[in-house]
Amino acid sequence: MKRFLIIVAFSCLHGFLFGQSFNNFPVQTQKPPLHGKHWMAITGKPLAATAGAMIFSKGGNAVDASCAMLAATCTMWDVLSWGGELQGLIYHPKTKKVIAINGLGVAPAAATVEFYKSKGYDRFPPEFGPLAAVTPGIPGGLMTVLAEYGTMSLKDVLAPAMQLAVGYPIEAQTANAIERGKNEIKKWPYSSKVFLTHPGAKREAPVGGEIFAQKDLLATLTKLVETEAEALRKGKSRKEAIMAANDRFYKGDIAAEIARGTQEQGGIITVSDLSNWKVKIEEPMMTTYKGIEVYKLQQWTQGPVMLQTLNMLENFDLKSMGYNTSRYIHTLYQTMNLSFADRDFYYGDPDFEPKEPMETLLSKEYAMDRIKNINWHKNDADAVPGDPYKFEGKVNPFSKYLPSKKDTVAASGSVDQKFLEEFQSGTTSVVAADKEGWVVSFTPSGGWVPAFIAGNTGLGLSQRMQSFVLNEKDGPYNVLQPGKRPRVTLTPSLAMKDGKPYLAFAKQAGDEQDQLLIQFFLNMVEFGMTVQEACEAPCFKTYQMYSSFGKHEKRAGALTLNDEMPQWTRQELRRMGYNIDYQPRTSGPVNAIYFDWEHGSFWGGSSNHGEDYGIGW
Repeated sequence: MKRFLIIVAFSCLHGFLFGQSFNNFPVQTQKPPLHGKHWMAITGKPLAATAGAMIFSKGGNAVDASCAMLAATCTMWDVLSWGGELQGLIYHPKTKKVIAINGLGVAPAAATVEFYKSKGYDRFPPEFGPLAAVTPGIPGGLMTVLAEYGTMSLKDVLAPAMQLAVGYPIEAQTANAIERGKNEIKKWPYSSKVFLTHPGAKREAPVGGEIFAQKDLLATLTKLVETEAEALRKGKSRKEAIMAANDRFYKGDIAAEIARGTQEQGGIITVSDLSNWKVKIEEPMMTTYKGIEVYKLQQWTQGPVMLQTLNMLENFDLKSMGYNTSRYIHTLYQTMNLSFADRDFYYGDPDFEPKEPMETLLSKEYAMDRIKNINWHKNDADAVPGDPYKFEGKVNPFSKYLPSKKDTVAASGSVDQKFLEEFQSGTTSVVAADKEGWVVSFTPSGGWVPAFIAGNTGLGLSQRMQSFVLNEKDGPYNVLQPGKRPRVTLTPSLAMKDGKPYLAFAKQAGDEQDQLLIQFFLNMVEFGMTVQEACEAPCFKTYQMYSSFGKHEKRAGALTLNDEMPQWTRQELRRMGYNIDYQPRTSGPVNAIYFDWEHGSFWGGSSNHGEDYGIGW
């Protein structure tokens, strides 16, 4: 009887700490939750969130505001630039459908495996410079989304970004990144002209709070606005005028300067590469987790990893394990690693043959088969991809490269700073919602500092070519080909419940995105946290998948825990073979909006990790 009472008491305590009681007795978070009835705007920088608020205050919808925030973050070099790529999910309240936006650039026509190997790149394209660049996707992505789903003019939406380009007080985080990367920046004259505001001084980068002006970028954005205005004067519709600006960027004088400035510095992007590129509006991928529909982008991103993992996790009683217990962490770690092993082997651009076996990879039956591989007593450092083709009665076209445990050589050891910098590279996030029902989740990226700037455009080009592989054995569906999109880490998320939006959520930081988004999602769904609590709650990190950047390394068995993790959990995980390190903040930065249908309001959350934040009304 005494033992029974102890168990009941512990269960009550567990429910108070980690159960639905979070909503009744909220934990004091480091950042306050955001609340709004009319709209919500959250992104990577407070100034950029203000840009979204400015658009909302003028009557714009969530798409208009998201485009304004995107433009502002690009102008502020919030770990991306205007030459990067746009990945997005949009909920359309009139059609009640989730729409996927593919604004990722492609490899130039001259970008062949043979070309890069002739330049001395044996396995992967370079990390920096003109040969790391795919075609720019953010300008076309922004203008297409605005034209199709927004309500305002390009002039109005770009106005905050153009004010920033005139000059804004740069944040110390970005200014210090410029100083750290100045040796790379100095290789490229147009980059040096923009970034190194104090050439020859001991510190050549700007300092935090210094007014940072970008005349070339302002001129480029002005050309877009002028083209829109001219089209409107000729009687074109709002949509036609925006797309006229889009044509000037990809087919006119802007495209010519991008190509000229890139080729002058050793790049291979041509005017033809730019004019042939198009934004794709696609069907998203979806799975259900306990009745909640979770949407991600297709396999040209790592997004389906989250769907595969949720399919496996649905078979376990996670709540009864307890939040961040050794059993809970081990279960998530092992299931995620199985999904990431499939990502590393099978994901790639679906426009190229052979087609990735995504229907099987995302099936509940395949998930049940995969969890049979979990070792419940210790970490499996040799997790390998499955073979979905056997479920289809087909032969795996790349079976000769399919690794088995006996021939898997997993890199292991501690996580060093260089590895972390590559693993967590780049990105910001933009989430927004309005009272009309529009919901946006963007994860744009590319062109981060130290960026290669294309001529006199002010545009930092994407470094996404490095996410390709040059040999089939390193990822047969993701081998470089002209016109192909690399498999990227960018992975916005949107969840629906009972036919209505439930969560819009996204985060930055390279390969760690989906693993932390999964934990955020479970924090709310399984443990009843509020959205801000879920954004800040201690998470763990695995490095057992191959990095999509740099040398594409992995660290099998390496596990980052939060400093708050109790000693007995640390000891249990060490006994299970994990190589553990610790960080004070492990949750993000996640940005999210929760839809409180009971009260007719929005809750906004943003991790206590960086400069991300938002505004609601």
